[in-house]
Amino acid sequence: MAETAVFHLLANFAPFLQQEAHLLTGVRNEIEYIRDEFNRMMSFLRVADAIEENDPELKVWVKQVREAAYDIGDVLDLFMLRLGHRHGHGFCGFLRKVSYFIKTSRTRHQIAFEVQRMKSKVDNISKGHQRYHDRYGTLEQGSSSRSTGFNKARHDCRGDALLLDEAELVGIDEPKSQLITWLVHEDPRLKVLSLSGMGGLGKTTLVKKVFDDVVVKKHFQNHAWITVSESFNIKELLKGMIQQLFEEVRQPVPQGVEYMNTNSLKGIIKAFLQQKRYVLVFDDVWDIHAWQSFRYVFPIGNCGSQVVLTTRNADLASFSSKEYHGDVYNLQPLPPKESWTLFCRKTSMENSCPSYLEGLSRAILKRCEGLRLAIVAISGLLSTKDNNVDEWDKINLSLGAELGGNDKLLKDYLIEHGRLIRLWVAEGFVEMKAGMTIEEVAEGYLNELINRSIVQVAQMRSDGRVQTYLWPEKVRRLSIHNHLENTQQSKCFTRLRSLLMFNATHSLSMLALSNDGLQLLTVLELRGAFLETFPNDVLKLLQLRYLSLRGTNVKIIPKSIGKLQNLETLDLKDTHVTELPDDMLKLQRLRHILLYHCIQDPAPSLRFQHHCGFKAPTEIGSLSSLQTLCSIETNHDNGTILLGEVGKLAQLRKLQIEKLRNEDGRVLCSSLEKLSNLRSLVVRAIGEDDIIDLDSLSSPPQLLRTLYLGGSLHKVPHWIPSLHSLVRVIFACSKLRDVDPLESLQGLPNLVELQLHQTYEGEELYFKAGGFQRLVRLYLGGLKGLRWVKVEVGSMPHLKELTISECELVEELPSGFEHLTNLKTLYLVDMSNELISSLNKDLEGGNYWKTANIPEVWIGNTKCGYFEGNYL
Repeated sequence: MAETAVFHLLANFAPFLQQEAHLLTGVRNEIEYIRDEFNRMMSFLRVADAIEENDPELKVWVKQVREAAYDIGDVLDLFMLRLGHRHGHGFCGFLRKVSYFIKTSRTRHQIAFEVQRMKSKVDNISKGHQRYHDRYGTLEQGSSSRSTGFNKARHDCRGDALLLDEAELVGIDEPKSQLITWLVHEDPRLKVLSLSGMGGLGKTTLVKKVFDDVVVKKHFQNHAWITVSESFNIKELLKGMIQQLFEEVRQPVPQGVEYMNTNSLKGIIKAFLQQKRYVLVFDDVWDIHAWQSFRYVFPIGNCGSQVVLTTRNADLASFSSKEYHGDVYNLQPLPPKESWTLFCRKTSMENSCPSYLEGLSRAILKRCEGLRLAIVAISGLLSTKDNNVDEWDKINLSLGAELGGNDKLLKDYLIEHGRLIRLWVAEGFVEMKAGMTIEEVAEGYLNELINRSIVQVAQMRSDGRVQTYLWPEKVRRLSIHNHLENTQQSKCFTRLRSLLMFNATHSLSMLALSNDGLQLLTVLELRGAFLETFPNDVLKLLQLRYLSLRGTNVKIIPKSIGKLQNLETLDLKDTHVTELPDDMLKLQRLRHILLYHCIQDPAPSLRFQHHCGFKAPTEIGSLSSLQTLCSIETNHDNGTILLGEVGKLAQLRKLQIEKLRNEDGRVLCSSLEKLSNLRSLVVRAIGEDDIIDLDSLSSPPQLLRTLYLGGSLHKVPHWIPSLHSLVRVIFACSKLRDVDPLESLQGLPNLVELQLHQTYEGEELYFKAGGFQRLVRLYLGGLKGLRWVKVEVGSMPHLKELTISECELVEELPSGFEHLTNLKTLYLVDMSNELISSLNKDLEGGNYWKTANIPEVWIGNTKCGYFEGNYL
């Protein structure tokens, strides 16, 4: 978006203008002029970005603004690199300053020349801005009213969904039946029914079939279908409603509607619908501001009217329906069976797929993720390829290119939550807000995208390997997978801001072929690169904010790492680095250190030792911006001092400590009491018999969400029940004998996941009624003395996944197991032969499993159980 580029540029003006003494006369005024011009364009861009697709000329102008913002930002940063020096104080400082001004005279004249060139460019763009201002008038902010000038009809792919015959649809019978039941339910109150889900699920198609159903048509006196979309015009929307409502009853539209203001139009609709039973569908509502722009159009009445919304925004669906006593239907992707039926039908294979195409078909279908519109688009394309294996394979490898940019298919990429947030921050995409860290603001952005179903929360997913690369004229963000192949290796990358190289087989020098090299680079990802040593060229990248060498063979970080004073994230996970130099303490902007690796040791009793951290500089408490510290080792001479320093890191959100000694528990507790912002704490003891003593902690961090304790415990820490924010708790090798850990944990109101690895040596675990009200996942592993598990009615009502592993004395499923009515998956791993035999008898008899209603049951690596009416 051009708005993002301009926002980033405006943030860069301040530090540049602070160098006032270094600039030639008059240059500062012209830079301020450029800044003010971009400020004036910002409000226009907020709307133009959303509607540029409808106006080719506007699209060109937005592109010019974006490119100019990037170019000017590059110039500012380059000169900041050359002018940003500190000269010191006193006479020596004065001499250095004089020498510096002489040496940089040429650079300052270059700045003057570039500023003149930039000003000329901005003047031309501003004239274009004025032309649009004259043509369209002032654009209103917000989604409720864009501009009367932008009322051109836009092609909407949802319109295609409205034309589908019901015979072509798959998997809509159940949701259609449910929606109709809700709509025609006899309730005099006005209700709002919301249908939410990610794009491509077929929300529009489903609601249209409900809207057209004869039962619905007969139940309501008046009907209207309104397509909203992101850049709707409120006046045009209201006029469209009026036209539909009056035409349905064969009455003329009131005179003067074309010239009425918004309030007058709303008044006509409200008067028309008064004392009538009506159904109104608002399709594709993007946000709450759009909803608020027309929510008061319809009269409340007591006639049993219904308003239906389709939206990607889960928060909007919940808000609107609760406000009007309605229901929410969260539409899910098609399950595998229905996806296969639809795929075969649209590829003209009916339900029979040639054996030589089945593997490819399954692979292609998997990438559609159960999205109806994606399946229809891809299968329709495949149907034109005459079952040609080569053609199908090409489509599988390059779906995006084959579809020519069709928005019906969205290719997905799996990325870790924390990494995405750190990348956004490093790129400068996130705006600071009072009272929040920049990472918290970024997480808010991500949650908004998830709520709008634009970003999908997912598990593992794979993608095809990219073989060739096409370079635009100015490359600013470049991602390279595996190795360069068929590339223009002589390309100049002087404008590059982000470089992500995954499993790369070549060095940075291949890309840094110009005089300026990559000196503007802010993000460098070298994950999995074939590196044995730290690349020295990286130390020249003084603008670098994000550096990842994750998964490389790097062993030593150079002492001169302190040169990278803009660095915010250092990711060295899964490298061979064991110590960070004292020069790290110069990195005062550092926010995230990730440095630990796992040891592959099959012995269950050593699980808590599977992570190795690093030896940190003793005075690490001076890194006052640090939010993530994973993982520091404390089993050395300075370990006690180091733990004391941790207490100075007031901004710390995530702390991971390895190899804690018995005697250091009190020091750690003292530091933890000062970390009021801590959200995640992982502590592992130095050895299997070493005790983690955290009983002296009197005031634990109240915002803690994740707690992992790996090591022996005398008892469950007394402060755990007071942590109402805890979502995830893991105990490993605790060896509790006479203390049932469930007593302290069952009252935690927000606990979603509990893992007990070799935690308890007693014979019985007792899940009492009313306990673990939000628990979804439970793992019981290596409990060698355990014989019985009892579950009372009302315990763990939301449990979906249960794993019992290496509990060899357990001979039967938990007593009261049938009360876990929401259980979806049961894993039994390395259990007693008696238990397995008992389960097999029940499985053959078909009695117990059917009533338990568990879709998936795994015994070891074998899936069995009752599934879709058949025993598998």
